[in-house]
This record gives sequence, C-alpha cells and structure tokens, in this order.
Amino acid sequence: MNEMDLKILSGGAANGLVTAATPAFSAETGLGLKGDFGAVGGMRERFLGGEEVDLLILTRKIIEALAAEGLVVAETVADLGRVVTGVARRSGSPAEDLSTPEALRAALTSADAIYFPDPVKATAGIHFASVMDRLGITEEVQDRFHLFPNGQTAMAAMAAGEEANPIGCTQITEILNTPGVDYMGDLPGDLGLATVYTAAVTSRAAHPDAARTLIAHLTAPEAAEMRQRIGFAT
Repeated sequence: MNEMDLKILSGGAANGLVTAATPAFSAETGLGLKGDFGAVGGMRERFLGGEEVDLLILTRKIIEALAAEGLVVAETVADLGRVVTGVARRSGSPAEDLSTPEALRAALTSADAIYFPDPVKATAGIHFASVMDRLGITEEVQDRFHLFPNGQTAMAAMAAGEEANPIGCTQITEILNTPGVDYMGDLPGDLGLATVYTAAVTSRAAHPDAARTLIAHLTAPEAAEMRQRIGFAT
C-alpha cells in the first residue's frame, strides 16, 4: 500500500458513496484512497487479524462493539445512513410486482439464476438466505444460486450473465452502483431489512486526521443529496 493512501475496510454498501467523495477528499488532503469493500464479517475479521487500517465502515452494531473494546476512536463514530436490502433484475427486464411475500416467492421460483452475496459473512446475503428459508423455497432453488463475496460483484456478474431470467438480491447501494442491473423494489413487508452503516477512525490509524476528514465529507449536510442518490436514507 502506498503510504500516501488512506486505507479503508468497508462493507460493500458504502463503495459508491466513498467513490463519490474521493475527489474532494484527495483535493483537500493530498492523499489517495485504498479501499477494500466486501462482506462486513470478512472486513471485521481482517481488521481483528491485525491488518493496518485507517478507517472502517461497517454496520453500527459491529462498530459499537469495536468502540467498546477501544479498537476504534469512540468520538469519531458517525452514521452514514440506513440502507435497505432489495431485489434487482438485469437491465431491460420487465418490471414486476414484488410487493408481497407471495409475489417475491413466485419471482424467485420462476428465476433461472439467483445472484446474491456471501450468506455467511455478508449482511444482505445472511438476510436473504433467511428470507428464502422463511418462504420455504431454499431446497427448490439452491441449485440456481450464484454466490459472491459482496453484492456489487454479484450484481456485476448478473449483468454480464447469459441466463434468460435471473434475479438478484443485495443492498440497494450496490444495485444502484452497478451498470447493467435495475432496482426492482425492497424486500416486501416483514421480510425487509434496513441496515445502518457507520464509520470510525481506527485506534492504530496511520492517517487519523485524514480519516476524520473523509468522515466529514461522507456525513456533511451538503452531501445529503449525494447520499440519497446513492441509496443511503436518514
């Protein structure tokens, strides 16, 4: 890693937001950004394993636990916003009703491929696997699963795939940040999930002041429209 880079480990949901903030951050600090975006469980494991990191963007629950252990600087903890988990189709696919669990079940069982992130370490993947269990369709559709380390790689693979009728599920930010897929709607009713993503400077950051600057860019009131466009809600 270039010592003039700010190192970030982040859930995939924040990829688009960090990318959008990079030019202003680099202009102010003179630093580049080296970000890895993936399943929050995997990012947490890498950090706890000793990887040198300046800034974490993970779920609020994980960040709060790290703050309690003194592994991130408590006064830097800042919510970026709430991200819902939703359903995607390859661009150009006809819109369909996904407003009820029954409609979602029909869409999933009729699909010839189902794309989603890691069902063990990724927030959206864990939840979506539980949704399919609740719908009682896991055994029926599991041979159509296409699993990826994070939602954005899952969506990119779906966009490039050749199946006639694929469907995908991940965080809305990863859908909106991927060319070639369209957002079809939230998971319906009590099957839905909204996750708060939170940033914090690590206690062993090489560039703590720059990390604070990036958090300020990501959370600034004047960036509210950008956050909303990318898929973060208040």
